Amino acid sequence: MNHNTKHDMAVEFSASSKFLMLSACLLLLLSFGYRSGFGLFVKPITEANGWGREVISIALAIQNLCWGIVAAFAGGLADRFGNVKVVIGGTIVYAAGIWLMADVNSPWLLNTSAGFLVGAGIAGTSFGIVLPAMVRAVPGHRRQWALGVGTAAGSMGQFTVVPIVQQLMESYGWISALNILAVSALGMAVLAIPLAPYSGKANNKEDHADQKISEALQEALGHRSYLLLVTGFFVCGFHVAFITAHMPAFLSDAGFDPQVGAWSIATIGLCNVAGAYIAGLISGKIPKRHVLCFIYLGRAVAITLFMLIPFSLVSVMIFSGVMGFLWLATVPPTSGLVAVMFGTRYMALLYGIVFLGHQLGSFSGVWLGGWLYDHHGSYDMVWWFGVVLGLFAALVHWPISEQSVVRLAESVDTN
Repeated sequence: MNHNTKHDMAVEFSASSKFLMLSACLLLLLSFGYRSGFGLFVKPITEANGWGREVISIALAIQNLCWGIVAAFAGGLADRFGNVKVVIGGTIVYAAGIWLMADVNSPWLLNTSAGFLVGAGIAGTSFGIVLPAMVRAVPGHRRQWALGVGTAAGSMGQFTVVPIVQQLMESYGWISALNILAVSALGMAVLAIPLAPYSGKANNKEDHADQKISEALQEALGHRSYLLLVTGFFVCGFHVAFITAHMPAFLSDAGFDPQVGAWSIATIGLCNVAGAYIAGLISGKIPKRHVLCFIYLGRAVAITLFMLIPFSLVSVMIFSGVMGFLWLATVPPTSGLVAVMFGTRYMALLYGIVFLGHQLGSFSGVWLGGWLYDHHGSYDMVWWFGVVLGLFAALVHWPISEQSVVRLAESVDTN
């Protein structure tokens, strides 16, 4: 066994890296769990204030847009000052936003709380900030595995937290449920502490620690495959945000019990635990662009069948399971491509920009769903538009080149 192999094993199985993986997974579980439950509040908030669904749809759309914009800046701050500080700040803002949602009585306050504050809070506690630390905690050959595990943990939050939120609403009312969630969200700050040893600058020698942020941005924005990745991730955001925000109301309109909507979202989260983990493993063995093409084609087929087959509890659960398997399975290959192209030194920043594309799609999906429902009384047009976008995304990802930029390639050659 050579020296490098021994070093990789030491890094892979060190106590600090294991502790980081556990804490990071719990952090992502909570961050995505809270966020996934907001769709349950669409009907009670709108009914309590006498609003149309477009009002809360705009707030949730702002949340997704703010999440994407802040994620890019948060990624740069994490690369410069460390992930821990960003997560703690994000936690405080996240909890404040949820708390203020409980007292909402005007669209302005709804946009501020559920929109700006919660969106900024999610940006500081989610994948773009946590995954880079997880990647730095393991050797290169375990990178895709770490990305898969982290993504699966976020999905597990969707499965475990959403039913709890529904139960809290039924037991204490939607206002008290939001207050309880706000207080419990503060626990994410404690879970951020173990990220400290792998916070900020990467240790990988290929990442050129002397490269400036402006140089990294110029390099990425001039890279064709990176721009295609940003474009394709828009579609992922459209699908995920639309379904998360409107699926409970869509099923309720179709005559299903509110519990079905909660369990639909939870089923998506549970199945994506497997989907995200498998996507992480497969992305380390076959081209990541092929994985992404399959995922987006699969979504288009699933939505088409869902809309053509008569609705039933069985069809809803099957659709939720299939979409769950394809849900955040896009994250490991997408974030992995960023790491392959540019290394991990500025991964938080560069993935944050890719994620901004995702959140522009999220904004469009959430807002368009509410707008079309209020004007046409149906979500059908949005579902079919999602099919078209799925096909478009598959085409966009196909020509992506899965290679390091010239800077990294030359570094490998010289070493």
